[in-house]
Amino acid sequence: MVTSVQPVQPIEFLRKLRSIRRFTDEPPPRGAVDDILAVARWTGSAKNRQHWAFVLVRDREILARMAAAEGSAKHLAGASLGILLVMDGSDLVEQETFDEGRLAERIALVANAHGLESCIGWFKGSGRDDVKALLGIPPEKLVRTVMSIGYEDTGADGARNHPEHPRKPLADLVHVGRW
Repeated sequence: MVTSVQPVQPIEFLRKLRSIRRFTDEPPPRGAVDDILAVARWTGSAKNRQHWAFVLVRDREILARMAAAEGSAKHLAGASLGILLVMDGSDLVEQETFDEGRLAERIALVANAHGLESCIGWFKGSGRDDVKALLGIPPEKLVRTVMSIGYEDTGADGARNHPEHPRKPLADLVHVGRW
């Protein structure tokens, strides 16, 4: 059983969010999943369109099949929960893409607030259609982003239990007034 995590200061909490690709078998508690979905539901969207729906996947065999689909979501195979973001696929692709990114980041933050870890994955090419067929999603919907959620397996081969990667200095990133 994983113990609760002590709250941290907000800026430090945001700075330390990581993508984790190795998970234990322990499922996230229902309260954490409920909070993730509540925050996802209330995430802002262009013109408040809320052009998304979610498919929660807990079945290990289905998660493994999704992980094998074309794209970058191999980490799904080890997760105890996958949350697929299903977008309307409207003509507002740029707005949906921006909103989809906001949504994924907020899911990761809520998961982390509950002591869970996550990783954002993407489906591309035939992987999108394969996942739609696997989960019974209508063809007009857009499927590309999936979240792996669970507790980090710190003892797993290849686990990210190393020091954080250095970041570029702000002086290399920030330009004031003009480039």
